[in-house]
Amino acid sequence: MSTKHRREREFAERELLFIDTAYRLMAEEGLLSLQMNRIAKECDYSVGTLYQHFISKEDLLLAMLTARAAERIQLFGRVANWTGSSRERIIAFVVADVCFTRQQPLFFHLNQYISTRVISAATSPGQRDAAFRAYKPLADLFQGVIDEAVNRGEISSTLTSYQLGAGLWSLTEGMHNLVHAQGLLETYQIANPYSLLFYHVNALLNGLGWQPLQDPNDAEQSSTLIKRIVDEVFADLGFSAHSLFPQIDQDVL
Repeated sequence: MSTKHRREREFAERELLFIDTAYRLMAEEGLLSLQMNRIAKECDYSVGTLYQHFISKEDLLLAMLTARAAERIQLFGRVANWTGSSRERIIAFVVADVCFTRQQPLFFHLNQYISTRVISAATSPGQRDAAFRAYKPLADLFQGVIDEAVNRGEISSTLTSYQLGAGLWSLTEGMHNLVHAQGLLETYQIANPYSLLFYHVNALLNGLGWQPLQDPNDAEQSSTLIKRIVDEVFADLGFSAHSLFPQIDQDVL
């Protein structure tokens, strides 16, 4: 191995060490307590070395999100390759994201924080580009199912597939943000937020004319579909419908 290649490998390994250590410290002490000096010390490097990798703490936080892209994409890939109808796979993408919140409970706290304008502005163009590239396969999987539905005549719209996807994306991301806003849903007595999400996703799909139509108020039908999705797509990962949605046994999501 050439000296250049060895240095590149060492740089990548060191960067991963910084990211993993930052995740561990965030889990132990909280996001706002995360300090660059502490991360460098835990890794036995100088803080100057850490800043050679990330121009700011915010840059590191974005890299932490990017590092989790593969796990989320893997879940979405399972859905894209599943044999369900296009509409069922759209619902399954939502289930995949709920699975991801169980695998990475800190992810959406971090995502919510880094998405704010003032924090995002402190990240470097290089890290932002890396994040966009890392998550593009996820968007492509989602858009592929939408394109399939359009080509099969299961949905007819003047919107592009990306415009159609934006509505579904905003519903899901918005609910994740509400779930992770401590005490907010309890204030408004929303006990089962992901039940509400599935309701609104089905209502949106019906509004778009996405076939076959499904009554959003039919909790039994929704529960049956969710159980099937989890059993056929995610059960080998240790997930069960009950662990993801405890109220599902009563046919209430």
